[in-house]
Amino acid sequence: MIRIKDHKQRDLFDPWSFLSPKRRQMLDASWAGLFKEQLLTELPVEQFAPHFNQGFGRPTKELHTVLGTLLFQQFFDLNDCEAIDQLSFNIQWHYALNITEESDSAKYISPKTLWSMRQLMMELGLDQEVFDQIALKLADIFDVDTDKQRIDSVHIKSNMRRLGRISIMVNCIRKFLVNVKRGHKELFETIDPSLCERYLPEKALSAFSMVKPSQAAKTLESIARDLYDLVEQFKGVSETATMHSYKLMDRVLHEHCNLVPAENGREVQVKTAKDVPASSLQNPSDPDASYSGHKGQGYQVQVMETFTETEDPEEKSETLNLITHVEVQPAHESDATALIPAIESTQQRGIGPKKLLADSLYGGDDNCQDAEERGVQVIAPSMGQPKEGRLNLSDFELGKNGKVTRCPQGHQPIESRKKKTRHSVCFNAEICSQCPQRDVCPSKPGKKGYYLRYEEKAARISLRRQFEQTEAFINQYRWRAGVEATMSEYDRRTGVKQLRVRGINAVRFNAMLKACGINILRAVAVWAAKNAGSRTAKGQKAGIGLLFGLIKELFNAIWNFARNIFWRPSFLWVYAHNCHSITF
Repeated sequence: MIRIKDHKQRDLFDPWSFLSPKRRQMLDASWAGLFKEQLLTELPVEQFAPHFNQGFGRPTKELHTVLGTLLFQQFFDLNDCEAIDQLSFNIQWHYALNITEESDSAKYISPKTLWSMRQLMMELGLDQEVFDQIALKLADIFDVDTDKQRIDSVHIKSNMRRLGRISIMVNCIRKFLVNVKRGHKELFETIDPSLCERYLPEKALSAFSMVKPSQAAKTLESIARDLYDLVEQFKGVSETATMHSYKLMDRVLHEHCNLVPAENGREVQVKTAKDVPASSLQNPSDPDASYSGHKGQGYQVQVMETFTETEDPEEKSETLNLITHVEVQPAHESDATALIPAIESTQQRGIGPKKLLADSLYGGDDNCQDAEERGVQVIAPSMGQPKEGRLNLSDFELGKNGKVTRCPQGHQPIESRKKKTRHSVCFNAEICSQCPQRDVCPSKPGKKGYYLRYEEKAARISLRRQFEQTEAFINQYRWRAGVEATMSEYDRRTGVKQLRVRGINAVRFNAMLKACGINILRAVAVWAAKNAGSRTAKGQKAGIGLLFGLIKELFNAIWNFARNIFWRPSFLWVYAHNCHSITF
């Protein structure tokens, strides 16, 4: 039975009146107050409804409490037991989730319920929904300018051990043997007993980990043959072909080995380490993780945020830099593939940028062209470096249309042509033949003169390189460095670089909610700065206002005292009677 509390309905009596004024003020000014007043009702609890019966079964935990607990757990970097303790005893959590009861059903959640709700939330993709809803709400509350944004990536690791090639193969073989022994004993008996003796015992893994470096190549070849024999033996068996452990063995075989035709069938040849693809299996316990030659095993998170171009400390403190996009990728994927999806995602939610700062990996020519078609200007250094000691296209003077107007010596071309995407520029032969830079110039002699031929793409890149040397580019691009501080805050506050989970779905869930937590904590800081400014302004008016207020209160007190004494009916009757009885 589904249980959802309507937090938009106000209470007749304040359930938090037991708090002292100072503690209540501290709660209202903290993240808990912001979450309770603005964000609690944004949690997508209605998407849980189809998975529960409205009138049958045991009531669920209140769904705002469940989603809030899962969110708080991530951005405070807590394990399950710590999250349960905080929900049970932390008054900030109670205030943020508007829990006004003292029952166990309201303030306690079992580890099993927490785990199952988290799994359901991941299956429904509600981590993305929570992030989007809260980001949109904060953008609306703080009037965030999303026209200027910046993007970068950070490498993160899941809870897996770093394994070498021998350990990867041995773990896959052992995992398959254990599963076959448990589920298909009749098939397990068909396996070579000597192979089972080598890989099934618990000491087998430690034995293979102690192989000497001089024997590593020979051991690797022996394990690869055993791996190939198992894959071939159970290749056509329906009971094992669909097993996850069998698919891992087959994957590792093709990633680390070449199957060469031989007289007796096929021979297994182990690939060299540099020939193993970066997308290869890094650990059987986390098949989604991959390898980055620059940062190692794991995943990478793409983060895009807003920024403001200001040096004023007060204005900076009252401006919210909002994380607008978060996406998790395997570590081997290039940053170049993340730019356009990030732009499309933010534009679909109405918080897309018009100017986007990024490093050179994002700023390829194709990405810049695609972004421009979507109305976004990408400001990033161009890829590659021109050859030293030679002139290149960026040394020539180019017009906005990509045509060369002058050579490095200041001479104009005598002829310019363009066919489809290719430009051809002709210079005077007499001038070029006597040029002091003739040996390093890219132009070549032709029928009418010296010709410089180049593609339209090269012209665009040259224009970008020329722009990169200007003061205008430096003044704009210097704001990209601020995203590095965001990555540091992302890890320092939430521990995102070393997660407790494995698998891309769980990693995405954690990374998304941790980024949502950063948005909330940043919003609280801005909220506090704005409130401090308003309190200062009020304090300046308080001096005069207090004086007039005291005078007003004193006057009211005197007036009320006089009215009660002199204008009461009994007083008037006594006064009239006394006047009537006086004799002259």
